[in-house]
Amino acid sequence: MIRLDANRPATFCDGLTRRDFLHAGAIVPLGLTLAELNRAKAAGAKDDDVNCIMLFLVGGPSQLDSWDPKPKAPAEVRGPFNSIKTNVPGMEVCEIFPKMTKIADKFSLIRTVYHTATAVHDTGHQMMQTGRLFSGGVEHPHIGCTLGYLKGGRGELPAHVLLPKPIGRTGGNLPHGHTAGYLGKPHDPFILNADPNAPDFKVPDLLPPDYITALRAERRQKLRDAVDGATEAFEQSAAAKQLDNNFHLAYRLMSSVKARDAFALEKEPAKTKERYGRTRFGQSCLMARRLIEAGVRFVTVNMFETVFDEVTWDIHGSKPFTDIVQMAKEVAPNFDQAFTALIEDLSERGLLSNTMVTAVGEFGRTPKVNPAGGRDHHPGAWTVLLGGGPIKGGQVIGETDEHAYAPKTRPVTTGEFAATLYKGLGIDPHKELPGPQNRPLPIVEYGLKPINELF
Repeated sequence: MIRLDANRPATFCDGLTRRDFLHAGAIVPLGLTLAELNRAKAAGAKDDDVNCIMLFLVGGPSQLDSWDPKPKAPAEVRGPFNSIKTNVPGMEVCEIFPKMTKIADKFSLIRTVYHTATAVHDTGHQMMQTGRLFSGGVEHPHIGCTLGYLKGGRGELPAHVLLPKPIGRTGGNLPHGHTAGYLGKPHDPFILNADPNAPDFKVPDLLPPDYITALRAERRQKLRDAVDGATEAFEQSAAAKQLDNNFHLAYRLMSSVKARDAFALEKEPAKTKERYGRTRFGQSCLMARRLIEAGVRFVTVNMFETVFDEVTWDIHGSKPFTDIVQMAKEVAPNFDQAFTALIEDLSERGLLSNTMVTAVGEFGRTPKVNPAGGRDHHPGAWTVLLGGGPIKGGQVIGETDEHAYAPKTRPVTTGEFAATLYKGLGIDPHKELPGPQNRPLPIVEYGLKPINELF
C-alpha cells in the first residue's frame, strides 16, 4: 500500500489550492486534468444518464435450450426440454428458465444475432463487448470503457466496473475485449478480482474502515502536508507524470467512504442475498445493483472466468466441458434466479427506468446434438436479452429458421447490437474516437444502425 507521509512544502501550479486536491477528507488523485478535477468536485451529483449492466454468459448459451426453443423440431435438434409460455403472448422460452417467464414484459429477445468470424470464444468476446473484431493489432474499447471515456465517472466512483474477474483462458490466445483498447489504460475498467460469494469476501483495493476512520480523525493535517510535498515531487518527476491513472483511481477508491460503501455487500439483508442466489454470479449481480445505485455507469458481470473444468454454457458434452443436462441442473437455475432478481430489484428501486440490462453470450450452439450429448460452437444465430432504460420490453426481434441455425428475418450483427447499446446510453454510435496514432475511428463501423424497433 502506498502512503504519502512526506513533509515537503511546495506551491501549487495552475492556480489550484490544497483544498482543490481534497474531497470529503480523501486525497483526490494527483495528475487529474482540470475537467476531471471538476467532476471529482461534483461527487454525489445526480444526472439522468442511462446506465448499463452487461451480464456476459461466458461459454455461449445454446439458443435452442434457452430463449429460442424449437418444440416442433426433430428430437436431435429440439433437445431434451420443452418450451413454456411467458407473461408476454407469443413469447416462449425453454422450460429450464421458469422465473424469467414472469418478467418477460420487462425485457426483449433478439433471436437473430450472428457473426461470420472464426467460431472461437475470443472473437465472440471481442465483438459482443466492443462491436468490432480486432485486426491489425488494433484493440477496440469495451462499450463501458467508451462510456467512461466520453462521460467520465460520477464523483469518486469509477465509470466502469468489471465483476468478479476478467475472462481468462477459453482456448484461444486473443484479447477478450474487456479493456479500453486503443483509448489507453487510464480508461480500463476497475476490476474487482474477488468472489462476492466467498465467506471472507473483501475488495482487494479498498482499505478497512478502521484505517480510514483513524486516517480521517487523526491524520488529516498530515495528509494535507503530504499533498504539498507529493505535488512538488509529482511536478518535478517526468516518470511520475506517466503513472498509470489506474493507480490514482485505486487510491481514490481506497480512501473513499462512498466507494467502500458501494462495495459493502455485507450491508445487504440475508433475504436479499438469498433472492439473488448464494452463488458467485448471483452475488455479483447483487453487487452490480449496488454499484449502479451508488453511481457507477456501467457494470460488466462475467458469469464464468473460463470454460474448462467447470460447469458452464460451453456444452460440448465431454470433459473438460459439460453437457446439456448438467447445464440445465446448475447453470440455467443460477442465471434464471439472478437475472430475475436483478430485473425485479432494479424495478422496485426505481432504477430500471434508467438502467439497461443485457445478457449476452459470444455465440450460439449447433442445432444438432452431438454424440457426446452436447452442442458445439455456432456463431450463425443466437439470442441476446435486453431490457430496461429506454428499451421496450416484451418484444421478440427476428426469427430463426426451423432449426435455429440461421436468421430467417431481421438478422442482427454484433456491431448493430453494440450500436443499440450506445443509442440507449445516449451516445452516437458513429462518433469518432482518437484511435491509434490519433487516427479518428467511429465507435462502430459506419453504416451499422441500432435496432430501432426496441426504442
